[in-house]
Amino acid sequence: MGHHAVSVVSRLARQIPSRCSRPFSSAIAHQGLEPFPMPALALTNTAMHRVINSGAEDPFFIVDLNAAIQRVALWKALLPRVTPFYAVKCNPDTMLLAALAQQDVNFDCASRAEIQTVLDLGVSSRRIIYANPCKQPSHLRFAKDVGVALTVADSEAELHKTAAVHPRADLLLRIAVDDSQAACVMSCKYGAPMSDVPRLLHIAAELGLSVRGVSFHVGSGQPSAHAFVDAVDRAAHVFALAEAGGQHALDIVDIGGGFPGVDTPQLSFRMIAAALRPALDAHFPESRGVALIAEPGRFLAAASHTLAVNVIGKKRVAQADARDDEEKEHTMLFVNDGLYGSFNCVLYDHAEPTPHVLAPAKAAATQRCSIWGPTCDGLDCITKNAELPDDLPVGAWLYFPHMGAYSSAAGSNFNGMPLPEKTYLPLDGLSSVSDAAQPAPGAAALLQELAMVA
Repeated sequence: MGHHAVSVVSRLARQIPSRCSRPFSSAIAHQGLEPFPMPALALTNTAMHRVINSGAEDPFFIVDLNAAIQRVALWKALLPRVTPFYAVKCNPDTMLLAALAQQDVNFDCASRAEIQTVLDLGVSSRRIIYANPCKQPSHLRFAKDVGVALTVADSEAELHKTAAVHPRADLLLRIAVDDSQAACVMSCKYGAPMSDVPRLLHIAAELGLSVRGVSFHVGSGQPSAHAFVDAVDRAAHVFALAEAGGQHALDIVDIGGGFPGVDTPQLSFRMIAAALRPALDAHFPESRGVALIAEPGRFLAAASHTLAVNVIGKKRVAQADARDDEEKEHTMLFVNDGLYGSFNCVLYDHAEPTPHVLAPAKAAATQRCSIWGPTCDGLDCITKNAELPDDLPVGAWLYFPHMGAYSSAAGSNFNGMPLPEKTYLPLDGLSSVSDAAQPAPGAAALLQELAMVA
């Protein structure tokens, strides 16, 4: 982030008051682990109005780093034995990374560039896992040169590559697990089948590689907490195989990602944690000395970003195939961000963003409508079934909460459309900056401009 952007942030921080609510640790006890206190929405709405009143017309994000910090607190409350390594690919926003670094969150990187971004914050290389199971050799060489030791492999070819390029790496063997119910499956591409594990352990030993443990990923949008438990069972079996072979002393389990950014009645983070804790305690009790880590992405990032878009067009079209009980006309709304920008998550991540009207008219009649992006591509439809006020005019503003995961990270400027700029809410108190057990000087310097004395 450039100096100019931070200066803009600082001015906004002085204008918007810090939320006056009790600390999140107190909220854990009194609110049933609610992760997103109501004052946050009021602050976000205030910020959106101020950006719009300043003359904004392009789409923009309001970023609340406090939301990510609260998710870290929730993680530590429900999975206290599991160290989170944030998946940088989910959202590499520098300020978000800085906030997480200062909360003693570590980092899951998949490329040289991601590793460099984290190192630039002053984060120690020991806090990084290079978690890409298939790495470009030059990227792996860079990891070795900067001291990133922990990495993963799931094939014989990757073991040979590692032996040639980074022979002193600490390896985790990525195994395939049952992710068949997930919205985004991972085992179709990565993960060694259990039947191949003994052979890979033997090859690693012959190559003189140090296999330290096991990693897996149950898939994104995983609807079942049992999938995590089943994967832990498989990891325990790999430990048993390694112990029987006598070639590797395993002491790390990486339970991957797949944790929801937004809870649903069917599955919440609390449900997953309640299933995981006894499974981890049974197979890997503290007395065994096994380090437990994970790679959450959307869980930490989703609530941190709210996207505001402007309605730039509207038209009514006939519905030739409408049933007798349906409206004969349909409203199409056009907004200035779409699938080629921040809403790429609809295509790549199976997201279903929910639109809200900023400052809606009271008691306005609603209608079903579709929302389209600004590009000249018929594919660019954000949703075909939204419920919005019938009299919503061109020039109105919509906002979409929980847009921090897999949105801005993959946006493009297709058709010359601008990507949204970001405005950051102030941090709640200096403790977010100064109390890190593992200091990252660059991260602290960035956050200092956002910090406000409570």
